[in-house]
Amino acid sequence: MKDPQLSIGPIVSSSHLAEGAMPALSELEFALTVMGNAFHSWIVRCMTAAGYPGLGHMEVLILHATNHRQREKSLSDLCVMLNIEDTHIVTYAAKKLQGNGLIMTGRRGKEKTLKVTEKGAAACRRYGEMREALLIADARTLHLDEADISRLAGLMRVLSGQYDQAARGAASL
Repeated sequence: MKDPQLSIGPIVSSSHLAEGAMPALSELEFALTVMGNAFHSWIVRCMTAAGYPGLGHMEVLILHATNHRQREKSLSDLCVMLNIEDTHIVTYAAKKLQGNGLIMTGRRGKEKTLKVTEKGAAACRRYGEMREALLIADARTLHLDEADISRLAGLMRVLSGQYDQAARGAASL
């Protein structure tokens, strides 16, 4: 008897794209879409549970990236770090975070910089505590190999370069 899992093909959101070469990439794209949406929902809800409601996923990402290594970051640093093409997205998030007292702005030469405030650092610490309690504790019960997770993260970073290169090609058409 045939395994029903094999007869349905890869799990994708756009079967017409999976009909070409490398259908596994279509499967990965669908998984990334679902994972990305779940991750964005999670970080917003975790920040709310940590006591900082009203932030969107981009503000949460910018806050944590700004807090990274406790060093100020320029807007361009954050754009490169998070692979964001449109600086205005980071600018808008920064204004919202500044309005909430979570970051402060400064200057490095002509460049605008961002740095977390004590309130912002406390928000990141509280988020980390909530993350440990709500996500990590449950994820550990899955007995996932951390080396496999690191390899997957590396593969995803490498593939992001392929998508960037393909986007440059598409932009030149």
